[in-house]
Amino acid sequence: MNERVIVRVCDVMKTNFVTIDGIATISDALDKMKANKTSVLVVNKRHPDDEYGLVTAGDIARHVLASDKAPERVNVYEIMTKPVISVHPDMDIRYCSRLFAKYDLVRAPVLNGREVIGTISPNALVLDGLSKINQRS
Repeated sequence: MNERVIVRVCDVMKTNFVTIDGIATISDALDKMKANKTSVLVVNKRHPDDEYGLVTAGDIARHVLASDKAPERVNVYEIMTKPVISVHPDMDIRYCSRLFAKYDLVRAPVLNGREVIGTISPNALVLDGLSKINQRS
């Protein structure tokens, strides 16, 4: 009898994510993205009862570049997605992949309790997740 191999989000998530405050400008966000070679930033909570947000290069393209706005005059909070769909580190990557497909997600924060411990993307689910399933079977 074949045993189903379970790979969890925590096995393939990216733990070196970058954060930014919502009050920062898009220019600041672009500088952070370039310096850290990433296309997504986790937007910090303002207080304990707040929620995390995300700002992506796609958000900047749609809401700043396409609208011909000056990046130094737009704040992150104006274009970020908040609240965001988050996932638990123990979630099976198959369910995480379904969640991404259903809601057309490009990235999700991984929360342990109410704290971000990483981010997950479809690339990580497919490239890292499937290879781990193949290794374990």
